[in-house]
Amino acid sequence: MEIFRLRPGDEFIRLGQLLKAAGAAGNGVEAKEMIQDGQVSVNGETETRRGRKLYSGDTASCGGREFKIEKEQE
Repeated sequence: MEIFRLRPGDEFIRLGQLLKAAGAAGNGVEAKEMIQDGQVSVNGETETRRGRKLYSGDTASCGGREFKIEKEQE
């Protein structure tokens, strides 16, 4: 499992942004297609909304990679 740390001051990251920032998707269009095709899950359930907000403690998986969201220590 890979740890993805939120930027200081951020409370959440949107699913599409996570996929781009973590390198799981090359761009926003690719992230959108992956999500719409049901290739992404959040907390163990398939997620089709790219605007889904992920908070500290949430997990997302795609293409054999799993990301755990953690809040950056300020």
